[in-house]
Amino acid sequence: MDPLTPLFARFASAFRYHGYRLCLLLFATLILSACGTLSQTSAPVGDRVYLSHDAFHENVEDLVRHYMQRKQVSGISIGLIQRGGPATFYSFGVTDDVHRYPVTPDTLFALGSLSKGVTAEVIIQLVNQGKLHWNDTLKDLLPNNVPLSVDARRITLLQLVTHTSGLPRQDMDLPMLRQFMRYLSSGENFYGNLDSDYVLRYLAHFSAPAVRVPVYSNLGYALIGYILKQRLHQDIESLAATFIFQPLKMTQTSFQPLTLSGFPQRALGHAGDQPKFIARGNLTPDWHFCGNMVAAASLYSTSRDLLAYLRAHLQPTNNLSLNQAFAAITHPWYQRGNQAQNMAWVTDNLAGQKITYQVGYIGGYSSFIGFDKKNGNAIVVLQNAFNWSNYLGIALLMDLANKESVKSPQ
Repeated sequence: MDPLTPLFARFASAFRYHGYRLCLLLFATLILSACGTLSQTSAPVGDRVYLSHDAFHENVEDLVRHYMQRKQVSGISIGLIQRGGPATFYSFGVTDDVHRYPVTPDTLFALGSLSKGVTAEVIIQLVNQGKLHWNDTLKDLLPNNVPLSVDARRITLLQLVTHTSGLPRQDMDLPMLRQFMRYLSSGENFYGNLDSDYVLRYLAHFSAPAVRVPVYSNLGYALIGYILKQRLHQDIESLAATFIFQPLKMTQTSFQPLTLSGFPQRALGHAGDQPKFIARGNLTPDWHFCGNMVAAASLYSTSRDLLAYLRAHLQPTNNLSLNQAFAAITHPWYQRGNQAQNMAWVTDNLAGQKITYQVGYIGGYSSFIGFDKKNGNAIVVLQNAFNWSNYLGIALLMDLANKESVKSPQ
């Protein structure tokens, strides 16, 4: 069953009793609040047959080609590090059915929320330099003329970075609702309010939950983007370039994708599980940000660059500041069952393997980056379709670890 089907049923029932406007708001709230839980990071039982080959590369080929056919994905780029060794790349399909550029390790993809991991690692370095502090509150960080509720004043920088502030995924009001309803049939960006300083209006009436647990918040990371510009008078692009991209020679990675040489040949986004009312496989519009949401969702990159980025999370570099930041993101700030909430990243304990990862969804794209530090493995999976089924990365990391444990028994 489509995971949204029960939500549509609840919407239809509410419509009969409560009227049009209220039900539209309920409909949007149900879908948007569910977005954090719809991501499927474990392989369906039926797909495990594609991981039954003795050779790992045959598992990659079989699993990915089956996935692409079932989900109607035109292009996937995968990068892999095994036991800290050289990079290996797997490229499938084309950027789109019009240009049909072959996907390569250097094909650009929109990364969506993978932006948050980079932003968090920039914040860590700013804190280590003493320019910000984890216990800084919104009262300290925002201009004095920004109206803040009592609860909003107490939100700390650490809570924003770890998604434990209590702030929701995004603002829930009628302007957002209208944008979201258009998105379902057009695929157009519906985060305009968060990209602008309209985001601050939510804070005047914010009421914190009784118990703070991790709640994924684009709103929280949009506030971080605002704070960087207003407090430090710098943007995330210049900070990330200085702290991360330049030291790691990530020349095809940017929060300002139009500046990248590979942008004209980028993978174009396509409908998949979302947007709901666009046929699977059809092109969707690019999403562009110019304000606060840049720090939350504007990043573009390639498998080659992202694998260099992941390697620096596995192995120390000659940059002490970078090493400290990358080590800090594996610290568990909140443990919930087998999953730990880190700074933007999460760590799952799966059958004795600790996988630290992020997923990203934006427009017509889905992305995954993750690493298994104990075994020295890392993987990048980029696809040019919006699919909640984002399990290829963890499935392949687990398969790789299992094969290694057979080859090298303890």
